Amino acid sequence: MLSILHNPFYAGAYVYGRTQTRQRPLPGEAPRIKGDTRQVTRDHWPTFLREHHPGYISWSPFRCNQEQLDDHRTFDPDQHRGVVREGGALLQGIVGCGVCGRRMTVRYMPDGIRPISVGAQVHKDFAGTTCQCMRGDGMDAAVAQLLLEAIAPAQLTIALEAVEHLEAQAQAIDRQWHLRLERARYEADRARRHSLEVEPEHRLVARSLERDWNEKLSALDQLERDYAAMRPAASSHVSAAERQGIIALVHDLPAVWHAKTTTHAERKHVMRLLIKDVMLTKLAQAVRVAVRWHTPACSTRAVPRPTPAYVVRRTAPEVSERLEQLSREHTDSGLAECLKQEGYRSGQGGAFTASKVNGLRYAYSLQRGCPLGPAACPSGQRGDGRYSAQAAAARLNVSVYTIADGCKAGKLDGVQGAPRGPWWVTLPPESIAALRKPRRQYKPRRKPQAQVPPQRMPTQGARQA
Repeated sequence: MLSILHNPFYAGAYVYGRTQTRQRPLPGEAPRIKGDTRQVTRDHWPTFLREHHPGYISWSPFRCNQEQLDDHRTFDPDQHRGVVREGGALLQGIVGCGVCGRRMTVRYMPDGIRPISVGAQVHKDFAGTTCQCMRGDGMDAAVAQLLLEAIAPAQLTIALEAVEHLEAQAQAIDRQWHLRLERARYEADRARRHSLEVEPEHRLVARSLERDWNEKLSALDQLERDYAAMRPAASSHVSAAERQGIIALVHDLPAVWHAKTTTHAERKHVMRLLIKDVMLTKLAQAVRVAVRWHTPACSTRAVPRPTPAYVVRRTAPEVSERLEQLSREHTDSGLAECLKQEGYRSGQGGAFTASKVNGLRYAYSLQRGCPLGPAACPSGQRGDGRYSAQAAAARLNVSVYTIADGCKAGKLDGVQGAPRGPWWVTLPPESIAALRKPRRQYKPRRKPQAQVPPQRMPTQGARQA
């Protein structure tokens, strides 16, 4: 099937010499000879007879199919873009590295949605370092925005006027080619008439005129080949009705582009109709996106680089400043509640908890003004004015058990950070004067009475003994 699609015989043309075999001896072998066959380009076919026989398709669709098949190749990425795939990367196949100029490959992040452009051709071919690697979702959005701006109604009107201008230039160039062909045909016909008018007995003159005739025919044939190969692609004339229809259609294109029913492959097809390739260059703070259109125009745009994950997850500086201000008078749970009421969020977007506040203290080396344990408070008094149970017992000349019982009974204003945790007591001067004992009192801890095990009746053998 591929041979039929690539054979000009399928389009009604007869071609001889599509391949060329070069004989060369292999080094280190005996007189054995092997051939090296290679493809010959279309301009160098020795024999080419167009419309030689009825074909299955005409020559123009055959040329379009050959260009599409050639564009779908992947062995030479610098010259071919490859076939459009179903992935979400819009720049797949047309994105190039701005450092080495080679094609960049497309990968996807673990979610399978966000693309990554990797310039690893130097590493793959020459074992060098990878040129650059960057996320591609921002570049896809920037190029898509450029595409939609380029086909806006105002821009499209200018483009249609440019197409008409190019059409006029192409027609002028085509007119010049026709004049050259007409002059070459006249010269060939004149040489033919001179060769036919000479007398047969004048052989030397006849040979000279015949050689001149052959040269004119060869020049005409070469000129026709050049005209067929270099013929300018003149755009068809765009009428006023077609112009208005195209401009009206452009108004609906952004909605169609962003519609959920539009597939990624369809977006890539639309993009490749206007954009030839895109070059990406990673800079210090941004990525330079250079878009080369199928016209000689080129657009450049700077896309900010994505914020690193550690910066996104980092707590805001104002949170750490506020935490330093409140840490002298609040515990970790109190700080978390204050930050939550003031509307602050952690780096991951969630509400603050005591464990998160503890982690921030450790990360920013913040001192604890209100610790939960008395060991972290050598003075015995926290930043919020509360005393530890031992410090309160020393001021009131009582034992710590008396302080605990007073807090449980509600006689003292005490709090516990956790069940069975240490007590922190508020002792205003008037409470110290009213509750302070004249001398230190000790309250012994109650010990549970030892239970006497019941006596067992002696067995019969024991009684006999």
